[in-house]
Amino acid sequence: MTSFAPGTPGWIRPLGRTGLEVSAVCLGGGPLGSMPGLFGRDVPADEGVATVLAALDSPIRFVDTSNGYSDGESERRIGAALREVGGLPAGVTVATKVDPLDGDYSGDRVRASVAESRERLGLDHLPLVHLHDPETWSFDELAGSGGAVEALVALRESGEVGAIGLAGGRVQEIARYLALGVFDVLLVHNRWTLLDRSAGLLLDEAERQGMGILNAAVHGGGILAKQEGGPTTYGYREAPPEVLDAAEAMRRVCAEHGTDIATAALQFSLRDPRVGATIVGMSRPQRVAQTVAAASAELPDALWPELEALLPPARTWLDAE
Repeated sequence: MTSFAPGTPGWIRPLGRTGLEVSAVCLGGGPLGSMPGLFGRDVPADEGVATVLAALDSPIRFVDTSNGYSDGESERRIGAALREVGGLPAGVTVATKVDPLDGDYSGDRVRASVAESRERLGLDHLPLVHLHDPETWSFDELAGSGGAVEALVALRESGEVGAIGLAGGRVQEIARYLALGVFDVLLVHNRWTLLDRSAGLLLDEAERQGMGILNAAVHGGGILAKQEGGPTTYGYREAPPEVLDAAEAMRRVCAEHGTDIATAALQFSLRDPRVGATIVGMSRPQRVAQTVAAASAELPDALWPELEALLPPARTWLDAE
């Protein structure tokens, strides 16, 4: 039987060479600022703040957000919660990401993004800052002289930020940035789950470099989130038939073993020794306790090979366009 209950040795984990220690489950701040187009519902400000407060009052010791989530609203709500509890609690890490503005992803924009995040969060120092979704921009521009990557490295070297990370989706493009060898942490989303293993080589390379690894969107943005009646999307788009069929078969196997697909999807990531923390988006206070309970659930060892046998044919449908 496997379980990742708070207080067990696997709950607090080192994040690669950063010197940071984080909880196995991280509060994902994407839905906190309200992005109904992606997450299906508006989130009132007080509910978002209450969700952060619930996480701070739980065993979760790690919060992930971004400058660009809802034009900074996610960071504002996290900052409001931190003020309500009198500042950042001991042992809690807040990570954020730099984002472009109005088509600008220059070095100057990176420095401005960090300053904005620091102000919204109410933190003098940001322990971990990621380059966010660079794959839709020119690699030569972002990685070249005076670009976003150079600016992030300089911020780390000056001590203005702690570790720097690389957060993105498209595997081939993220691999180009990873090959630069300058990042401390790799964050992948939607590509290391029960249904998609396309980030496997990225994780191997990050581990080889001694990087911390974060895994986000392990529920695929929909299809792995519910045992019955859930959405048919994966990675915020309609899933292909073979993926829908695999997910349905996995639901049946989970039920036969006394669990549900959402719990299995979370623990699939938690049980990977390379992964420092699994980021789960939350926007309701009750979701915090539900997620901790799912991490703590005891799942039979026999479940995993049965789920592995149902993995759909390797196809990076998310990166096909």
